[in-house]
Amino acid sequence: MCCFDSNLPTPNRVVGRSSSTGLNRTSTSIYTPYVALNTQVSSLTTFNPSNKRNAFPSVNRKKTGNRSRKLMALNGETKTESTNGEAKTESKNGEQVSRHQEVGHKSLLQSDALYQYILETSVYPREPEPMKELREVTAKHPWNIMTTSADEGQFLNMLLKLVNAKNTMEIGVFTGYSLLATALALPDDGKILAMDINRENYEMGLPIIEKAGVAHKIEFKEGPAMPILDEMIADEKYHGTFDFIFVDADKDNYINYHKRLIDLVKVGGLIGYDNTLWNGSVVSPPDAPMRKYVRYYRDFVLEFNKALSADARIEICMLPVGDGITLCRRIK
Repeated sequence: MCCFDSNLPTPNRVVGRSSSTGLNRTSTSIYTPYVALNTQVSSLTTFNPSNKRNAFPSVNRKKTGNRSRKLMALNGETKTESTNGEAKTESKNGEQVSRHQEVGHKSLLQSDALYQYILETSVYPREPEPMKELREVTAKHPWNIMTTSADEGQFLNMLLKLVNAKNTMEIGVFTGYSLLATALALPDDGKILAMDINRENYEMGLPIIEKAGVAHKIEFKEGPAMPILDEMIADEKYHGTFDFIFVDADKDNYINYHKRLIDLVKVGGLIGYDNTLWNGSVVSPPDAPMRKYVRYYRDFVLEFNKALSADARIEICMLPVGDGITLCRRIK
């Protein structure tokens, strides 16, 4: 579902057009856990938005079961070693920093070993074969970091079964890993309205979705989600009809999505907003290293989280799964 909007400085899951929320888009520097804490700021902030590979440096990482990955240190000297799928980086002063090996991982856990334990004990042994295949295909995508993590996919799949969801929506699809997790959880007559501005990414995973026998559940619409949502709001027959809605799209439009989705989800239904802990940047100090896209969207995420906490129409639960997911249950 992910693709670039030329107006944005980052490879983000963009499915709507940005609109003003009253925020100053120049925010403070922040830290992203995908790089070592002592990474040079200059190396994080240099990218060309017109070049899709350069706009997201270091996401073109091939998945292997047991590999090492070199992280940059402030003094420019590092060495790496790999043990059982966990990479460790040792800087010149002897301090070690380790990072997860999972391609596209978005775990906020500080322990790589613990995250790997979760994957190998709970996620991978139970991961449906189509999801495993799609995860491995997505790993070859130059922006694979944007995929839903395997543990979050497992969480969504179980959540949908627990709430007996049948009519769902997904805003932001990328290659369809979370979409497939949803489709596999729904009954045979379940439906997913899926929206993304990039059909090419969706079609990368479509053959696997078709082979899994769940493509008939999906109605894919290419283009910005906002106009589609506005049409559904105008046609009152869609009000309160969705059991579950998952949003993993342009963060500067999350508030605008919420204003519309709250009328479309049924009372007692759920909306899940992804990336609400935004690489851990929501609590990062002002002088921390940063990536430009993290800094750009940080204030929008902070404002959105504050708005949800004050919304009396919903109950909320923020979970540190993946990059943070906030569940909103409509109660009014």
